[in-house]
Amino acid sequence: MAQQAPESNPFSIDPGDELPVGLQLTWRLRALIATGRLAAGERLPSFRRLADWAGVNVNTVRAVYAGLEQEGLVVSRQGQGTFVAEGIEAAAQLEEIATDALRRARQAGISPRELAIVASACASMPGALSEPGPADESTSGMPDIAEESEAIEVRHELRRQIARLEAELATYPADLPRDLPTAPRRATGHVAGVEELEQTRDTLIAQLSEAQRAAERRARQAGRARASEASPLERAMSWWRHEL
Repeated sequence: MAQQAPESNPFSIDPGDELPVGLQLTWRLRALIATGRLAAGERLPSFRRLADWAGVNVNTVRAVYAGLEQEGLVVSRQGQGTFVAEGIEAAAQLEEIATDALRRARQAGISPRELAIVASACASMPGALSEPGPADESTSGMPDIAEESEAIEVRHELRRQIARLEAELATYPADLPRDLPTAPRRATGHVAGVEELEQTRDTLIAQLSEAQRAAERRARQAGRARASEASPLERAMSWWRHEL
């Protein structure tokens, strides 16, 4: 196989980067798996082939694959190779969110590395993605404190799930079908019970699922119409499969 120019090879690793070469390669593969570009059950390149593409030692690739396997992202099969693990739940919208964030960062004169550092720091802060519980929920004066505390914890967890779903659903303003059922609304203020919160959560899950499917259909249509404007991960997989 002819040696590819570094600028055309999406798996070429930068040895001068502050991140170790193994970590660079791990993140690229994890991104492809997380976004579904590498689908469940799909075979990864051999150690030697990926080492050649990335410009690293075969043992580096071996260690990368071993780390991914420990995380449950890939499985190795004796005499067959390494495959993406079954049951991996990909999130295609991750790529769109990431590329949009990169685009906005560049417009603001912010480097991708700075964006990644700040995003990682924010995500690791205590309570970064949690929702504060309402002030009027308390176990004071209740006949069974342990039982009520458990119920409150369940409600808080359901609210956190609902908040995450609502935030994710908000990224699909053009893809949410208008005829989907919605959770019942109360005319007066009240403390929502577990059953009501579960119904709201399940409704949001159904809405998000439909919106994601609509977004995927729209993305496929846009991809066919704008093949020359493929995303970075899409170009990586196109290069990958062409080289195979």
